[in-house]
Amino acid sequence: MKKVLFLALILIFSLDVSAQNAGFDLAGYGVSIEPDKRLIVMLASLEAAGLKTPLTEKGADFRQKLQADLKDLNPELRQKLKTFIDQYKRRHAGASQAEIIAPFISMAYALSPAPDLAEPSRTADLPGDLLEVLDYSPLVREFYRHSALNTKLDDYLKIYQAAGNEMRKSAVQMVGQLLDYLHTKPQLTYFDRIKTESKNAKGKKTLQKTEVRERTRRFFIVPEMLASKGTINFINAGDDYFAIVPPDTDLASSEVRRAYLQFVFDPLVLKNAKDISTFSAGIRALLDERRKENPNISPDIYLTVLRSLVAAADGRQIEFEKTRIATAQARQKIDQMKTVDEKRAVSAELDAFKKLLADETALSLSEAYEKGAVLAFYFADQLKGAEDSGFDIASSLRDIILSLDTTKEKNRLTQFAEARERALAARAERRKNVGSEQIVIENPATKKLLEIDKVIQAKNYAAAETQLKQLLQAYPGDSSRIYYALGRTASLSAEGISEPEARKNRLLQAKGFYENVIRSATPDTDKVLLSLSYVAMARIYEFFGDTAYAIKIYEAAIKIGDAASQSYKEATAARERLMKEQ
Repeated sequence: MKKVLFLALILIFSLDVSAQNAGFDLAGYGVSIEPDKRLIVMLASLEAAGLKTPLTEKGADFRQKLQADLKDLNPELRQKLKTFIDQYKRRHAGASQAEIIAPFISMAYALSPAPDLAEPSRTADLPGDLLEVLDYSPLVREFYRHSALNTKLDDYLKIYQAAGNEMRKSAVQMVGQLLDYLHTKPQLTYFDRIKTESKNAKGKKTLQKTEVRERTRRFFIVPEMLASKGTINFINAGDDYFAIVPPDTDLASSEVRRAYLQFVFDPLVLKNAKDISTFSAGIRALLDERRKENPNISPDIYLTVLRSLVAAADGRQIEFEKTRIATAQARQKIDQMKTVDEKRAVSAELDAFKKLLADETALSLSEAYEKGAVLAFYFADQLKGAEDSGFDIASSLRDIILSLDTTKEKNRLTQFAEARERALAARAERRKNVGSEQIVIENPATKKLLEIDKVIQAKNYAAAETQLKQLLQAYPGDSSRIYYALGRTASLSAEGISEPEARKNRLLQAKGFYENVIRSATPDTDKVLLSLSYVAMARIYEFFGDTAYAIKIYEAAIKIGDAASQSYKEATAARERLMKEQ
């Protein structure tokens, strides 16, 4: 029960994490933002070869600086670079500029660090597209040693680092949103067991032993001034993951999200590989159907599970976050309406917006399904059912996998065809009417609550509690929502308290705040808020071992009705579980 209570109590007013929060350390989640000299040299050589790609405004400014610095480059060397690139482009006449550049980016990460830039000693395991361009590496070394880059690289690095610093805010937002949604933290280390052989002292007998080696997983966000505008390149090299992004990229709304989700899910798929293998026949049958239309889809069932998880989490998190924000704002608008008809109109508008979001998710999952993520809809359904539970995806994934019925996934595209068409039509309409999705207005208390939530996200609970109490004095009319936020803050802070008596006292404070939500309620108080408060109180009583009273409080949440479907379901399930345990 302790795990359920302390993972994460439901966050009703949660928004993005602010990068200004000093308490959020990206390194603690495996993330580093840093340029790579190998990549800088590689893409600069392509510029010298005349390979021009569309760049961001800052990228274009850097290109001008680079071209000025390379004006004295040896013409013979420039021609050798150009000849190699021209020949490669002729062999791939139908490829886009981004597709042309991609294998060269991969090759950069196969080379040793600058200044050596040496090829790997073993090349047999390199992918075919990388092997095709590996002969370019001697030209890269020659370019580095005989161009201005040799002396300018450190200056360039400062420009790249500045671009990376500007990405930090959206990086924190991205990581915070995704991990908060999954209620998890990525696995950053693991242990390899390696068998080694050696001879005994006389050299006659072979001795075998197993060594345990700790390995570290890392996710690098690589700012690259010469990266194509709007293009994200992703490379997984062993335990290291690299997302190469152009300057001014909003990471929280970019494909870097999916790259980071892969970083999170990779070890979980590996951990559950044995259970996944029991569904191999069913997954392959689904893949075979897709491969009839697209033979380039990988037949690897583990890759299929990984890609499906990534697509599901990406789509569901976006819908979940937007729904929460829109719902919170719509409630404020309803509070300002004077007539029942006006309130119903806002509610109907919110329902229509939620349907639009659901259609957009269906479109996203359909596109992923067509590309081989044939379990995307299944995982999305499972994630949706657990969004407010606080359960860590790492601990619940095995149960999700074991509940899979692959026969139900065959007709997903047909099942969601209408939703997909509506989403496509809505996209086209939005292009004509930019900004038409604004459906709500905001009052000062709501705005302040959202700001304080960022303080809570940074785990600065003392400051958050102080601000909430000040807000309570300033906006007594919003006391129910503020008391709920106080209860949530106290509950979350209890997680970090190891001393039993101090933790108990903090949880009692949380209980008191939740009780105040109920006491301060009026006929207009949001039923969702009341339901969530009852469930939170019941959890605390359950934690203290007062099962009988916890059951009564869960029943109080159930009596409110299905106003908040997830809290209603949670209260129902918890009551049934406790009744069986008695």
